[in-house]
Amino acid sequence: MGAVRISDIQVYHPANEVGNEYYIEHFGKKGIGVTSMMALMGREKRYVIDNAEENTFTMAVEASNSVLRSSGLSGKDLDLIIFVSSTPEYLVPAIALKLHNALGGDLHTICFDLNANCVGMLMAVDQASRYMMSNPRIKRALVVGSEHLSVHSPDVPVFACNFAESAVAVILDKEGDSRGFIDSVYQTDTSVINNSLFPAHGLSNLYREEYTAKDAQVQFIPFDDSVCVNSAVDSIQTLLAMNEIAIDDIGAFLFSQFSVGNLKQVSERLGVDANKAIYIGDRYGYTASNSPLLALYEALKQGKVARGDYLVFWTVGAGWQNAALLMQY
Repeated sequence: MGAVRISDIQVYHPANEVGNEYYIEHFGKKGIGVTSMMALMGREKRYVIDNAEENTFTMAVEASNSVLRSSGLSGKDLDLIIFVSSTPEYLVPAIALKLHNALGGDLHTICFDLNANCVGMLMAVDQASRYMMSNPRIKRALVVGSEHLSVHSPDVPVFACNFAESAVAVILDKEGDSRGFIDSVYQTDTSVINNSLFPAHGLSNLYREEYTAKDAQVQFIPFDDSVCVNSAVDSIQTLLAMNEIAIDDIGAFLFSQFSVGNLKQVSERLGVDANKAIYIGDRYGYTASNSPLLALYEALKQGKVARGDYLVFWTVGAGWQNAALLMQY
């Protein structure tokens, strides 16, 4: 049985590019300064949906079709489809089923959705890889992470200024010669479990007369996200030690793109070469569940990752939970 590797990756994002100036002006009218925050987070521009036709599902279809074309595959070649999002366009049916329909999937394709917030796409790659390793009938999987947060958080500065829209589609297969997926480590600390809530008052209260649609938007209570740095360093050190791989043997580090400051802190404490810690959040904004995979896509485009390179992924999700993955590309 072959190792599970990432065989292809493609991205879709809306055409509308928004620079920092828009948010400085928008929140400035409300008496809220956001310039320093965006500088600390490392933002310059991002892609944001500005029409009623695009959403997490339509972006997922675009990214999926792109990766199938790039791989020379069709929907019927997929044994497993996993859709990942914190902001799915529909809860029923599962978006993975809608993708199956849009892509012309096979009768025996397994389809399901996964929501682990910003950890979602790494967790999906992890779970898909382990499932494929244990099930000889699952030879090829499509994992798609898509997010549309701007419509749900226009007045929450940390979300509105930083989060952005995109879909990333990954093909996993068992046809390569590399070690592929190797291992993962998670840490979960629910001390800030209610700091990020969406819908703000829960689904069961959406129709109560005392709430408007606006009341359902993201509710955020600020907290010090730098606490995640300690967990990241510990998780990555543990992951590499368990698998007897040195920091210097890693070709690229694909971390959460939420904060360039946190990325630099984690890199410095691990002793990572700055050129190997990929940061693309200045151009794409923070794309939540798919951000580490978006970083991989850009690293490949820039020639910073080649077949055979060891890769370390790390990210953190609301609540909070962090995940570190080790793969050989």
